[in-house]
Amino acid sequence: MGRARAHLAGMIELRPFSALGHFRNDWLNARYHFSFADYADPTRVHWGHLRVWNDDEIRAGTGFPPHGHRDMEIVTYIRQGALTHEDGLGNRGRTQAGDVQVMSAGSGITHSEFNREATDALIFQIWIMTARKSAEPCWENRQFPGLDRAGRWVALASGRDGDKDALPINQDAAVQGAHLEAGQSLDYGFKDRFGYLVPAKGRLLANGVEVAARDGLAIKDEERVTFQALEPSELVLVETV
Repeated sequence: MGRARAHLAGMIELRPFSALGHFRNDWLNARYHFSFADYADPTRVHWGHLRVWNDDEIRAGTGFPPHGHRDMEIVTYIRQGALTHEDGLGNRGRTQAGDVQVMSAGSGITHSEFNREATDALIFQIWIMTARKSAEPCWENRQFPGLDRAGRWVALASGRDGDKDALPINQDAAVQGAHLEAGQSLDYGFKDRFGYLVPAKGRLLANGVEVAARDGLAIKDEERVTFQALEPSELVLVETV
């Protein structure tokens, strides 16, 4: 079970990696932060408009065969290796570590995601519920150099006004990334908002709550959260209504 710290201003709940849902077969080793596939937890169905956060390890030379989605904003954050995307719209692209891809499933799209590399791939797969039903589906990927995220938040995918350099999604939400050296800190406000943070690597304190690599941290209605790195850390954060 996660440890929660609640007060009148908001809530912070730690969801340790060891307590997440788990699936494993001969090519996929997955941890589920929210109910997904055969993992069902009625207390962890979504967090605001964040519906899925899967921590996937995909064996070299394998991957997800063609399958369909609709009405979902699907963001893939590559932590190690690379994935090759192909879809029914004719899109094909390779997204590697440090890069992000967004697929707005809209009215419906069929795609595959394969690890065609010689090494295993590690990814975060993030689904955000769309605000535009039956929109035109689309796919895009982009490189976000790590140096650009040193010591500051960078919007990787966003549907908010002002995040013009981010990959677009159809929701009042943003996927943020940051790199912190030991001792560095960053703040973020969540007034009337939901936040969900997972360190891709490293270890940090969030308003006094210790968060290790691949743990989840659920945040709600916190005026200000200070994320302080205890060691070099790579942070991924979703903020949404």
